[in-house]
Amino acid sequence: MATPYQTGKSYGSGGLWKSKKKQNEATAPEASFNGDGKLDIEHISNTSLDPTDAARPIRQRREAPPLIRDLTSEERAHLEKVLVKKIDLRLLPMLILMYLMNYLDRNNIAAARLAGLEEELGLTGTQYLTCVSILFVGYILMQVPSNLFLNKIGKPSLYLPTCMVVWGVISAATAAAESFGGLVAIRFFLGFVEAAYFPGCLFFLSSWYTRKELGFRTAILYSGSLLSGAFSGLITAGITNGMDGKKGLRAWRWLFIIEGVITIVIAFAAYFVLPNFPRTTTWLTDDERQLAIWRLDEDIGEDDWTGTQNQTFGHGLKLAFQDLKMWNLMVLVFCFVASGTVTNLFPTIVGTLGYSNIHSLLLTVPPYVLGVITTFLNSWHADRTGERYFHITVPLYFAVIAFIIAAATIKTAPRYLAMMLMIPGVYSGYVVALAWISNTLPRPPAKRAAALAAINAVSNASSIYASYMYPESAGPRYIVAMSVNCVTASIAIVAATVLRFTLVCLNKKLDRGEIVEGAVAVGEAVPGEAAKKGFRFVL
Repeated sequence: MATPYQTGKSYGSGGLWKSKKKQNEATAPEASFNGDGKLDIEHISNTSLDPTDAARPIRQRREAPPLIRDLTSEERAHLEKVLVKKIDLRLLPMLILMYLMNYLDRNNIAAARLAGLEEELGLTGTQYLTCVSILFVGYILMQVPSNLFLNKIGKPSLYLPTCMVVWGVISAATAAAESFGGLVAIRFFLGFVEAAYFPGCLFFLSSWYTRKELGFRTAILYSGSLLSGAFSGLITAGITNGMDGKKGLRAWRWLFIIEGVITIVIAFAAYFVLPNFPRTTTWLTDDERQLAIWRLDEDIGEDDWTGTQNQTFGHGLKLAFQDLKMWNLMVLVFCFVASGTVTNLFPTIVGTLGYSNIHSLLLTVPPYVLGVITTFLNSWHADRTGERYFHITVPLYFAVIAFIIAAATIKTAPRYLAMMLMIPGVYSGYVVALAWISNTLPRPPAKRAAALAAINAVSNASSIYASYMYPESAGPRYIVAMSVNCVTASIAIVAATVLRFTLVCLNKKLDRGEIVEGAVAVGEAVPGEAAKKGFRFVL
């Protein structure tokens, strides 16, 4: 079927603004009920939905811009498919590459340990573990302010690459460390700057994709961290084997120099690739921009990022902290990250199998590769089915089994099997949980930005203490660490269950036409699918 572009139809950008003018002139709809006592969308009049609640802000009914209104369902589906593919190609490759370097620069200290760092700097006792943990202090402090600032300025194409340049310089400077104190200072500031990226990316993606698209895209983004785990082992093995002693520098120093320089180069390329938000971007045509904005509006029933004047730090933070669902999600994600802290020292854990340093680094690769595969499949199926709970909890059961095996035996084959299951067991469900945050707290964008950053910041607090659970003396079973990981994975299952029951109850209220804070009640949504059945929380 011919599209509007093929048939010569023209839709100017003014259509959207005209519809917004009509929106501002309209009044809120009133609910009417059919014979079954259910809300009847077809018979909504122009009066208040709840006349007794005069203090409640009234949402306006919005009309689709001409581009959307004049399309058949087949034309709309075709144009949206083309648009999403264009967005994918523009955003995802660069975001993955940036996150790969973000995670690599953060965790390469684990691989550097096997390349001589601890020995050359004379680190003793828990000093190395302190250097690992201190990064997350700076990481936690900066996440919420950074995301609120990004939401305020609306310029991710400038903000994220600039942060990347700075952390690349700091990462490369790690090679100049000569003492425990110097390494601690460098690691703290590295975490402080790196904090901007991951929560910023989650917010960035949620500003471009609908709820049904977000899970798989989050998984694609997070694949950067899993791939970095695989590449880290390969890169360190190659540098240790071929560059140790070159120019008078140990292999671990070359590791930080090379990876830091690569980070800076990628950051400069990102300036020319990353777009801003749909409303402020320049690389889409007017028609594509209208569709990109409207489909997000239609998905939730409320407009997303509209301008800096509508984004306030305090208001977004207040809305997020007042929502009990955010605290439930915080417990869920905290326990996920706490269980996944095993990756912070994964080369050390694999090293307890008794192989040489080079072979141990190579053995870290298969678990991460398997993790990438299972994460893609799980998140793809979660988006395809529109289901979240079981895609989060089922992988966690495998993680619990893996932690039990690791703590219960010293035999090589079962322990490596446990290591193969740990990463897929934790991260396959984790990326779906990250998408569940934006699905559950979609609007306003300032609230979503604050919630994503606060949840990610608190969840990473586990990395401060977790490193101390893996002293070399606790190997090879690491009973305390594996037991704690097992408990936190179990708590994550409970938290997900509580959240699901909560959302089921809220959806029943929406079915009855009741107003639910943080949701778009039936009858208040935009034309299209959202108007037919109203906003519903994803379960």
